[in-house]
Amino acid sequence: MSDVLRESKAVLHASATIPVQVLIAGIAIIAMRCLSVALQVGELGLDELMNFLHRSAQAWDSTLIFIASQLMFFIELRCAIALMYGRNWGRWGYALTQLIKLFYMFIASMGWSYPEIFSIHGENNLQIVNVLISQTLPDLLVLFLLFCPASSRRFFRPH
Repeated sequence: MSDVLRESKAVLHASATIPVQVLIAGIAIIAMRCLSVALQVGELGLDELMNFLHRSAQAWDSTLIFIASQLMFFIELRCAIALMYGRNWGRWGYALTQLIKLFYMFIASMGWSYPEIFSIHGENNLQIVNVLISQTLPDLLVLFLLFCPASSRRFFRPH
C-alpha cells in the first residue's frame, strides 16, 4: 500500500513541473478532440453514423480521406500526451497537423478537391473563409499557449 502512495506522490510531483500553459493546452487538445467525436456521434445518431461510414467506404478516395482523418485524430492525441511530457516534437507535430487540416479544409471548401467530406459550405468564398477561421480559433489558441509564453518555450528546450 505504501508503494502506491509513493508512486502517486511522484506523479503529482512530476506534474507540478509542467507549466500551466502546456498542461492546459494538452488537456484542451484531448478534450476538444474527444468532445467533437462525442458531439458528432450524438448529432448523427447510430443509424446516420453507419450511413456515413458506408458512404465513406463506397470509393477509394473517400475511404482514404476518412482513414487519414482518423489517423490525424490519433496523431493529435499522441502529440498532446507527448507535449505534456515535454517532448518538443509533440508541439511541432500538433502544429503540423493543424496546418494540414486547415489546408485540406480550405481546398475542399473552395471546391478544388474531391471528395468534399470535410468541406465547409457557404454562400460565397468570404463566408467560407470566415467560418473556417472561426472554427480554427480554439486550435490557434492552443498553439499560442504552446509557442508564445516564455515558460512554454523553456519547457520544451533540451535539458
